[in-house]
Amino acid sequence: MPQILIFTYLNMFYFFPSLQVLAENVTMVTEFLLLGFSSLGEIQLALLAVFLFLYLAILSGNVTIISVIHLDKSLHTPMYFFLGILSTSETFYTFVILPKMLVNLLSVARIISFTCCALQMFFFLGFAITNCLLLGVMGYDRYAAICHPLHYPILMSWQVCGKLAAACTIGGFLASLTVVNLVFSLPFCSANKVNHYFCDISPVIHLACTNTDVNEFLIFICGVLVLVVPFLFICVSYLCILRTILKIPSAEGRRKAFSTCASHLTVVIIHYGCASFIYLRPTASYVSNKDRLVMVTYTIVTPLLNPMVYSLRNKDVQLAIRKVLGKKGSLKLQN
Repeated sequence: MPQILIFTYLNMFYFFPSLQVLAENVTMVTEFLLLGFSSLGEIQLALLAVFLFLYLAILSGNVTIISVIHLDKSLHTPMYFFLGILSTSETFYTFVILPKMLVNLLSVARIISFTCCALQMFFFLGFAITNCLLLGVMGYDRYAAICHPLHYPILMSWQVCGKLAAACTIGGFLASLTVVNLVFSLPFCSANKVNHYFCDISPVIHLACTNTDVNEFLIFICGVLVLVVPFLFICVSYLCILRTILKIPSAEGRRKAFSTCASHLTVVIIHYGCASFIYLRPTASYVSNKDRLVMVTYTIVTPLLNPMVYSLRNKDVQLAIRKVLGKKGSLKLQN
């Protein structure tokens, strides 16, 4: 899948003629300087240790989730199929940002080329939007399982699951391609200092040497479509789920039904809360120094919480991890 996405991006210049003449319009800017955490001085070394630890934790957590879902047949269900894809997407999502950020914490020259900046933004937004859409699909999965249990095998057949996963990925990267075109079709004349630790929309578009109101409005519309619409869909799904759960006569039955949704709901609140705070407002109000903590939460803490929430709150995943570890332990003893 990553090879296909790279091929798609490399051909974006063919599909967007405005990008073909980009080099002529922005000959004065060939690279950007990522300011990142440079203002913090020696504290950057402490940040390097913290972020490196968090990055390794994100990788190990998501790889564990992916491996356990793949190895344990009891988790071969639509809910865990989408969880595995979400963990895969978040692994790539952090890979786009964190390695470069870690290198920049040790480097004085925090340079990123114009093309690499566009690539970083494309893949970051692509995986981020894919995650948003996947969370919406996971909400629908819980709705189908709880509200229509008899029709669940038909509503969420493997064929349907595959199509939904493909639609989320394609939709996410098409939306990303649109936003990247809106940003990098603008002329960049002389300013090249990005007041952020990666190439995000607002810090980069502020460097354009022309009026960006139309582009910013179109980007805002894209943000509404990929954040508000899936979130409203999830809210409606959970209202239906809540109504169904309240009709269950036994308290144990209600608790069991809700427990299957608790992990997903926790991730949704954190993910959509941070993303909405950052992207669903005019970019003119964006102040990187004040919002950096929220952005760190969105790009680092949220991908870490996904495997933690699903492993700590989900008994099926906990049991599967024990089974996989038990099998590995028995194999070592046999050898």
